[in-house]
Amino acid sequence: MRMILTGAVIPLAMLAGAGQPASAAAADPMADAFAKAAAAYEVPRDLLVSVAYSETHLDGHKGQPSADDGYGVMHLVTAKTLDRAVTLTKKPLSALKADDAANIAGGAAVLRAYADELKLTAAARKDAGKWYQAVAKYSGASSPEVARLYADTVYDMLGEGIRATTPGGETVTVPARAVTPDRGQYAKADDLGNPGTLAASTDYPSAVWVPAHSSNYAVSNRPASDAIDRIVIHVTQGSYAGTIDWFQTGPRPNPTSAHYVVRSSDGAITQMVREKDRAFHAGNYNRRSVGIEHEGFVDNATWFTDAMYRSSAALTRNIADRYGIPKDRTHIIGHVEVPGTDHTDPGRYWDWTKYMQYVTGGSGGGGGTNPHTPEEVCGSGYKVIDSQALGTAGTVYLLYNSANGYNCVATLKKISLGTASDTSAFLEVKDKTRIVDSGKFEYYAGPVRAAAADKCVKWGGSVGTSTYESPFEHCG
Repeated sequence: MRMILTGAVIPLAMLAGAGQPASAAAADPMADAFAKAAAAYEVPRDLLVSVAYSETHLDGHKGQPSADDGYGVMHLVTAKTLDRAVTLTKKPLSALKADDAANIAGGAAVLRAYADELKLTAAARKDAGKWYQAVAKYSGASSPEVARLYADTVYDMLGEGIRATTPGGETVTVPARAVTPDRGQYAKADDLGNPGTLAASTDYPSAVWVPAHSSNYAVSNRPASDAIDRIVIHVTQGSYAGTIDWFQTGPRPNPTSAHYVVRSSDGAITQMVREKDRAFHAGNYNRRSVGIEHEGFVDNATWFTDAMYRSSAALTRNIADRYGIPKDRTHIIGHVEVPGTDHTDPGRYWDWTKYMQYVTGGSGGGGGTNPHTPEEVCGSGYKVIDSQALGTAGTVYLLYNSANGYNCVATLKKISLGTASDTSAFLEVKDKTRIVDSGKFEYYAGPVRAAAADKCVKWGGSVGTSTYESPFEHCG
């Protein structure tokens, strides 16, 4: 018998897991909640977990809302998914906001309702790939491009597998698996997760350009109109896709934006406001600063990955070099340090020591051996596929990540270690704009990343006067 969920109520006995010993539920409450909700609403359990993990890393934040007014493990958003969950489950609003099991059931109910609107049959509902359009709709995104970015993130996690620890110390896992997403109408949307398909940022070519709504920033002419002497580090209190959507939406009573947004999982960067313009991110520091948002929540350290730190630090280093901003904690600050602010980000879990070491291109100390590796610079999943010595000055490396189809280039110095000197790395995908990281660095240049699956690439770099530039190659 097919359940019709739009406006329907699922019997409480089904949600309670009738007949299951109470001890089983008590042992792993969140895993049990996912299993029960998945069974009750016929949503693939691993897909349900992947949606939750992409939103909150399975942290309900004790019922406190996100920046865009979303609640709980499933990030049920006021006036969107939260209201619909109340209607579908008949659960109290307070429970859907703060109780993990109720919140997970609410998320499953909304997903199932979207699946019914798409007319997914019982057989189709068993195939996680068929839920793609329902997941995209769950995002609540105002554009198909952001909805696709959101859904692609969920499916990337489903493919890679998840092993997460909840705030209560419970481990929830999703095994890695091959899933073919049925994108439907979203296949035509621009792929914001693939820089190779989009216009690159004119300020920082490693970023993609996705403009914020014009009401969320002020057109300006910096640094001619106002000197830029600060870089402000923020945490989004929400997801990467959700933040991009938030900055694209307007006008609103409280316009908000930042120049850049950095993704947790791989350090991908989206620029949303030109550096010459004033983003609305730091009160009375808006005129003098560039703002960088980082995906995640201040009270959960799992969002602050090494890939995020490295990518953001490369961006900060580039901005500082272009505007002559000293690379120190007086000029590179957290939102909490802006005079007059009531914000606390980036919070106590942000590792300033690590971040500033990456910004300056070093790790403290200046011995005769470079303490970094190309894999470390490029991040998790990247493997060296080629390299070229730059005489005795250093080596430039080409790496590839088979999971996402990206190449990465890093140039590691062998001379003047710990001393800032001219170093560069570049990557050029055929028929695309060359991406370059160039400046005075203590240990390395890069990472420079670009989507290059089935594309020929030209790559290279320099240390001092020693340079290398490859032909177009590695086309497979």
